[in-house]
Amino acid sequence: MGKGPLMTSKFKYLAPALAALALAGCATMSGGGHKPLAAADYAPILADAGRSDADKKDDAARKPAEVLGFAEVRPGETVLEMEVGRGWMTDILSKAVGPTGKVITQNPPEFTYSGPALATRRAAGRLPNVTETTSHFDELKVPDHSVDRVLWMLGPHELFFKPPPSNASLGDPAKTFAEIRRVLKPGGTLVIMDHAANAGAPATIAQTLHRVDPAIVEKLASDAGFKIVARSTVLANPSDDRTVAVFNNTIRRHTDQFLWRLKAK
Repeated sequence: MGKGPLMTSKFKYLAPALAALALAGCATMSGGGHKPLAAADYAPILADAGRSDADKKDDAARKPAEVLGFAEVRPGETVLEMEVGRGWMTDILSKAVGPTGKVITQNPPEFTYSGPALATRRAAGRLPNVTETTSHFDELKVPDHSVDRVLWMLGPHELFFKPPPSNASLGDPAKTFAEIRRVLKPGGTLVIMDHAANAGAPATIAQTLHRVDPAIVEKLASDAGFKIVARSTVLANPSDDRTVAVFNNTIRRHTDQFLWRLKAK
């Protein structure tokens, strides 16, 4: 049968609607059915005019598209972001999971700068799908098996850092990884990134250099029932000798960093 003018006209208006329905169907599949975002998918998110100049300035060194592409974040997922700091990554994640997704942030109460920083973002109309929590790392305020993905960026060394003036622990290392296992859904993913210390360096080096020997983190994760399924060198820097504090201007934003994706064994 040939296409008459009326049929052609109807198709003209039906096509966008059908496309919208198809996209809506994809969005409802959440982490179980929607494809993970690739690095290229982050280009429009990073170019968003609503992002601050300060945030955009950090992109070159922190490589968010590559990092989150490796993390395999999907639209519609529930993501727990541990130790979010000022919310640079939170802002990107909020857009990445989309309106059907959710981001839960976690910060220790000692990180008093985080709340005001996130409030500033909200005042600018950002983070509509973000829920904030405050807790130590070993007592996450998240229900059991409710999270598709946990991201802990530049954070595990904090388990061995005792901030002044209290000099109190921010969380028991073993209990922290058990908590992460508790909140993840079956088949969920843990993504870890941190500043690398030299092999054999004691955990206490976190107090001065804010680094950690990757082997320490791998053992903690393994003991909690996780295995590394992928490693990325996107933030590796062989010229970093790992002996300088990460805030030193000679290495700041360019430390040798390890990035892993882990699953329950």
